[in-house]
Amino acid sequence: MRKIRRAVWKVLKLAGISAAVFFAVSFTVYFFNLDMKLAAALEPWLEKWHDRVKRERRL
Repeated sequence: MRKIRRAVWKVLKLAGISAAVFFAVSFTVYFFNLDMKLAAALEPWLEKWHDRVKRERRL
């Protein structure tokens, strides 16, 4: 019974630490608006790639 309790405690501890780290990272991304800054940095590269794609023009 003691081994099961330790295993459950380890899992809960790991889940709590993981949740705290996920919250900290997601809050940092939200607070500094990093998702839109990354999108702005990638936009020129994505536009260049999009302009190279061959299109099929049919009416």
